[in-house]
Amino acid sequence: MLDVLFPANGRQASIYTMKEFEPHPLLRNAHLMTIASTFLRRKFPRLPAAEVRLFGVEPNTQTRADCHWQKAPREHPTLVLVHGLEGSSESGYILGTAEKAYLAGFNVVRLNQRNCGGTEHLTPHLYHSGRSDDVRFVIEELIARDKLPEIFATGFSMGGNLVLKMAGEYGAAAPAELRGFAAVAPSFVLAACADALEERRNFIYQRYFVRKLKARMRRKAELFPERYSAKVGNGALRAIGSVREFDELITAPCSGFAGAEDYYARASAINVVSAIARPTLIVTAKDDPFVPYATFERREVRENANVRLVATQYGGHCAYIAREAGDERFWCERRIVEFCAEQSRIARASPAGCP
Repeated sequence: MLDVLFPANGRQASIYTMKEFEPHPLLRNAHLMTIASTFLRRKFPRLPAAEVRLFGVEPNTQTRADCHWQKAPREHPTLVLVHGLEGSSESGYILGTAEKAYLAGFNVVRLNQRNCGGTEHLTPHLYHSGRSDDVRFVIEELIARDKLPEIFATGFSMGGNLVLKMAGEYGAAAPAELRGFAAVAPSFVLAACADALEERRNFIYQRYFVRKLKARMRRKAELFPERYSAKVGNGALRAIGSVREFDELITAPCSGFAGAEDYYARASAINVVSAIARPTLIVTAKDDPFVPYATFERREVRENANVRLVATQYGGHCAYIAREAGDERFWCERRIVEFCAEQSRIARASPAGCP
């Protein structure tokens, strides 16, 4: 077992005891682990049907969330889940975490980033790693409109960057209802992740992401031809062969950045991690193929007393398929829920339930 300490802003320190990860014996290879988690068919029979909700995050732009409410939502903590690059609210790790959280007594909001989950028609804009304001708007609406007293936000990969970026931007001014954050394999140094994708050993991920990104751009061009048709015509899209090239030619110019490097520099959560002021759990695997472990050794992570890093030897990218079966098979999903439940218990036990 692993003890993870959270000082939590001057309150009495709390220790969350985390079960150590023991990988499935056939999946100690990082690539096998990552690919298996992506394509393994999973069922979630204990997760009830979702209520679909649209959030207007800016003029002419909505994001869709799939919400699972307890019978008395205001009497339960809420977990907002944010998926990774080219994922959606239907990604296996999102559904798996949602089911575990719901059974543990949480309301669950499975948030689609703008354009994801078949929502390209809900906005003329593109999604990217800097749009932390979208997550922030959703959380603030849940507080103001739904009067939810306890909210946690968890992101995976690109979603982890968004959640950590939002947490750092809030700093000490985060709403009292926002209790804590978690990030799994956050791509919070974007340039380093783009570099890693260009390594020969990672060609399968590069190809996968590029194919998905191109397909999305073609759908956007059909919906908003005046804005995007020039970006996909005359073979321009076909010539793109990497995520970095896509960001240089599509993401950056369409989103107000000077180029890919400007986008990576400005949208990386590492810029604000040192300002995070609520209990935050970061989980990563040292063998992650394209989120380099070196990015987690930076002082911004190590020197913030509110941030606790758990780095396992194995796990691949957001995979964590364990030897143990049942609810422990996907180890990280269980740990995220346990962490949020522990922080909820601590907050409720503190004077006035305040952070």
